[in-house]
Amino acid sequence: MKFAWLLAPDTYWDEKKAFITAALESGIDHVVDRGDAERIKKLGNLTLISPEDDADIVLVGMDGEGDGTLELPESLDYSRDLELASELRGAGREVAAYVEIRSKAHEELARRLGRIVDYLILVGEDWKIIPLENIIADLQDEDVKLVAAVADAAEARVALETLEHGTDGVLIEPADISQIKDIAALLEEIESEAYELKPATITRIEPIGSGDRVCVDTCSIMGIGEGMLVGSYSQGLFLVHSESLESEYVASRPFRVNAGPVQAYVMVPGGRTRYLSELETGDEVIIVDRDGRSRSAIVGRVKIERRPLLLIEAEYEGMRVRTLLQNAETIRLVNDKGEPVSVSELGEGDRVLVYFDESARHFGMAIKETIIEK
Repeated sequence: MKFAWLLAPDTYWDEKKAFITAALESGIDHVVDRGDAERIKKLGNLTLISPEDDADIVLVGMDGEGDGTLELPESLDYSRDLELASELRGAGREVAAYVEIRSKAHEELARRLGRIVDYLILVGEDWKIIPLENIIADLQDEDVKLVAAVADAAEARVALETLEHGTDGVLIEPADISQIKDIAALLEEIESEAYELKPATITRIEPIGSGDRVCVDTCSIMGIGEGMLVGSYSQGLFLVHSESLESEYVASRPFRVNAGPVQAYVMVPGGRTRYLSELETGDEVIIVDRDGRSRSAIVGRVKIERRPLLLIEAEYEGMRVRTLLQNAETIRLVNDKGEPVSVSELGEGDRVLVYFDESARHFGMAIKETIIEK
């Protein structure tokens, strides 16, 4: 998962505090700083990257003196920073190294540190794609996360997408608070997954008795056309609409998806599925709209109650899938026109949006394996 760190500006405390607070409000909770650890940690639950002893991640190469860049030794076989990084890792500390890439020698030092530290921060006054490509390619098999220092969202996109994989994260020292929000929006865009939704034809719909069904209340507001991918078969998940529409029976609850019974699958970040019964407060789920665009949401609460259920079966190009939903007027799927439609109004021959995945699932992960679901 891609991430962003904030390099706290070297300015008076009230201004620095404003930037850090804006970052936290935008979901950026890692802060790089050289001297305000005690005050920064009072601002919220965040991770501090600093040369100070009480840092969560110890920073090597930015000691608060000079320009903060690593000094190159006469021989790259040894340096104070390489030795310090090794000692800290040996003591069980998480370590980040800060290297300004100004020459081939700096590239080589970065590679050496990348085989020791947990995070490698790469800084360039005028980034060229080739040095970044070289370091990414050379360290791709190492257990290190690469963080590129960037000036704005445009540079961040280049860094995060270089060589398809890109860096794991970016470090930004913003000139104004709007840049923090731009980076946060970029991360959400890059992390979003696209789901190709197909119009499947309803072949069967009938009440089947009662069971334990799950309502998923999220910490996000969903709009018309948005919901979650849910189904009894992992290879075919229905787009179950949120309760974002008003009803003559109940008020809208745009944070909720009345998703299905406890055994149903629901799509979560990383292309994985989980059982609805497994979800709990603090977990992440995927919200998908009628065009297949997605975003992640935090689960605020899960409600499990016994309710009457409805069996829905649909078919697309010979692939037949089923799901179970609560038998109620407020429960909706999305039709082939992108419109929410109540299950009480669905009939055979109607078409609804379904996501088909040819992969089988093992503990929620997609794998290439033959599996029969019925």
